[in-house]
Amino acid sequence: MLTLHGGVIAAAVASTVAIAAILLWRQRWWLIRAEFTRLRRAAGLRRATVTAAGHRWVYASREGEAGDALTVVMLHGFTGSKENWYPLARVLDTRYRLLIPDLPGWGESERKPGAVYGFAEQAAHVAALIAALSPQQPVVLLGHSMGGGIAALVAARYPQQIARVGLFNAAGVRFADNHFGLAVLAGENPFAVSDAASLRRYIDTVFHCADAKPWIPWPASSALIQQRRNDADFEQSVLEKIGRTDDAMLPGAEASQIHQPALLLWGRQDAVIDPSAMAIYAAQIPQAEQVLLDNCGHMSIAEHPHEVALAVTRLITTNSTT
Repeated sequence: MLTLHGGVIAAAVASTVAIAAILLWRQRWWLIRAEFTRLRRAAGLRRATVTAAGHRWVYASREGEAGDALTVVMLHGFTGSKENWYPLARVLDTRYRLLIPDLPGWGESERKPGAVYGFAEQAAHVAALIAALSPQQPVVLLGHSMGGGIAALVAARYPQQIARVGLFNAAGVRFADNHFGLAVLAGENPFAVSDAASLRRYIDTVFHCADAKPWIPWPASSALIQQRRNDADFEQSVLEKIGRTDDAMLPGAEASQIHQPALLLWGRQDAVIDPSAMAIYAAQIPQAEQVLLDNCGHMSIAEHPHEVALAVTRLITTNSTT
């Protein structure tokens, strides 16, 4: 009979753990992708790709229960991705067809060197995506933060493609000064992440509800930090375009051309896009329903998905035969 000394066993275990740790470190981004996959499947979504506006897009989708189901398109915000919408998608009525893309330049979608990804450019990109994926039927377009500014421009410039529009915590107007806005105007990227402390600061800035804040354990946190470091120059180039040029106010300037049924939704404790922005948009879109959620920060779509889903359902069904 073969007998192993305790020291040999301990050494073997330590070696196995070390090898596992090395493999886990090298594949740490896989942990994040695995969690995204779990959340996507929990929402009944599938992953798909399409080429539109000269870019390869990756998007999540869910078919509606009816063959002629209304299509709802969801646009994420600055430094965000399609996964931001999964909490809302999970509770949204299954009658509707959902299309949730990573915008060009972000997430898994293609980023072209030297390309500009401001409000106007992304609005044209989104219009091309809608033409490719819903060519016969106008869609309900929802946008969060930067995606809200993009959605406003799409609804104003391509009205034949947009049946209804929802702007959530939307950028694109000159809201009351707060720490975030002043930092942007000063040339900073207040969303920048370079270490564990700045990752925590980023999460604390965009979320108000403690129980909604994501827990990102090591080594997934290190993968996310490294990814954000890699994206620092890109993030700053986009923020320059949407936050510090004349184009920064383009969505608000053209919002008066939005004549479709509309929804404006904010978190009362939004520390990114101050809630004063909602009144500015409302002055341009007087037909819009206004919803201000208490105990809610910038990530309304993740902090209060049930309340947001109810507001979206009202947007779709009010004065509608769909």
